Order: sequence, then C-alpha cells, then structure tokens
Amino acid sequence: MSHLELGRKGEDVAAKELKRRGYKVVDRNVVLAEGEIDLIAREGGQVVFVEVKTRSSDRFGAPQEAVDRTKQRRLTLLASRWLKKQGLSQSPARFDVVSVRLGKGEKPQVEIFRNAFEACE
Repeated sequence: MSHLELGRKGEDVAAKELKRRGYKVVDRNVVLAEGEIDLIAREGGQVVFVEVKTRSSDRFGAPQEAVDRTKQRRLTLLASRWLKKQGLSQSPARFDVVSVRLGKGEKPQVEIFRNAFEACE
C-alpha cells in the first residue's frame, strides 16, 4: 500500500470511529493555500479540527508523535482561516489528533486524543 493509500484508509477509519463516538464529520480534506485539514467535525457545540496520523507499524514512532509544534502552528492557522471563511470566528473550537495503526491482517487500532494541543500563534 502506498503512503497516500495508507493515509486515505486511515482517514476513512478515523472518520468512521469519530462518527461511532458521536462526532458529526462536516468536511474532509479541506485544502487552503497554507495546507490541508484532514477532517472537520462537530461535537456538542464545538468545531473540531482533526489531524489523522496513520502508520502500518511503530518503526518510526507512534502516529500521534508526528504532530509536532510546527504542524500544530500550521493547523492553528488553517483552522483560523477556515473559521473566518465560514463566518464562525467566534465559535468554540478544539484540535483532536487521531492515531490509526493499520498492521497487515490486523484490526485497525484507533486512539483519539481530544483537545490534543492549544491553539498556537
């Protein structure tokens, strides 16, 4: 499976799990000038920006470890731009990270890290 296929499958698994847990996925793969937001969902009264990280093994570390400070800053910028574009600048929002492990022949392992980081400037 290619890197892109693995990522796409991970996003599908993540979206399904989020829905199972009561999130309402409102958009996927939102492309803005500065980058892409994997999933945008709603839970309760909050807009949730979701970064999905998928790995076939932990050889290069746990998936969620890839969401470093630089990635957090980029996601914060993207979220701010999306909220403004939607006229939702005053809406409560948070950032979740979904870690997906897709080992060969194994059931996917999914972890959701709610409010994984604070907005960065």
